[in-house]
Amino acid sequence: MSCAGPPGLPVVDAMTPPVLVLAGPVTRDEVRELGDQVQALLRTSGAGVVVCDVAGLGPPGLGIVDLLARLQLAAGRARGRIRLRDPDPALPALLDLVGLRFEMEGQPEQREPPLGVEEAVEPGDPAM
Repeated sequence: MSCAGPPGLPVVDAMTPPVLVLAGPVTRDEVRELGDQVQALLRTSGAGVVVCDVAGLGPPGLGIVDLLARLQLAAGRARGRIRLRDPDPALPALLDLVGLRFEMEGQPEQREPPLGVEEAVEPGDPAM
């Protein structure tokens, strides 16, 4: 005896990345624990990214840069990455200053133009 499922397409929940809320100040002892949490979230969720809510970390400094770099390394060990949510406006500039690149939530992905931007081709332009 066989049982047919309901007609139509199956219902599939969209995969949303797990969120890790960071509240500061974070001590050196807590950094390893947070790295372990990032790795566990990546492994259990099956997602390739963990969103780190950094709004509660306070004003950016080198301690926050160190924390985020270590979390990114931990995520990389689990074959994932982190994305930052609600950073202080000065944090992206500080990360850029020290040479670290992080994906920020709400920004277009790399190599993709922002929505509404179209590339135009002028008549007579050589083909590439």
